[in-house]
Amino acid sequence: MSADLTRPTILLVDDDEVFRERLRRALDERGYAVQTAGDVSTALALAEAEPPEYAVVDLRMPGPSGLTLVEALRALDAGTHVVVLTGWGSVATAVDAMKKGATHYLQKPVSLDELLAALRGETPEATTTDDVALPSLARQEWEYIHKVLGECGDNISEAARRLGLHRRSLQRKLQKLPPAR
Repeated sequence: MSADLTRPTILLVDDDEVFRERLRRALDERGYAVQTAGDVSTALALAEAEPPEYAVVDLRMPGPSGLTLVEALRALDAGTHVVVLTGWGSVATAVDAMKKGATHYLQKPVSLDELLAALRGETPEATTTDDVALPSLARQEWEYIHKVLGECGDNISEAARRLGLHRRSLQRKLQKLPPAR
């Protein structure tokens, strides 16, 4: 399918089908030509056929992580603006995403205006006015665990070994939501 040349193109990649479809409709209403994918391999096939101007990539999906896709999209076309959008954000993954070529890293929930500002390369306005505070010890632990897990290619057994935890203990920690800042 050939894209409408008058509309900016976006590749939207998220494994949550309901979220992906709602965001696709919202972006379409704002004048973007949107292609969607639910996993990295489908997204890569679409991008290889027609590199997008913009991409919105979920961090955690079945199979390879969104960070793998960020790197591949930037290798295909260095001009593609990639925004990583995730519900599982951490400082470590944000830094990793930026190193791999993401232009922005946003945590869900995010407003459409924030996402569009990030796609345009602007600094998105925060949805809250809270002062920035140092993360709690629990939050730092959660971020470190996810950093180590990412370094291990999401191999829980290897991450548990590196962290000095029993594999089941690590699995229990991973099932919990991130602690509040």
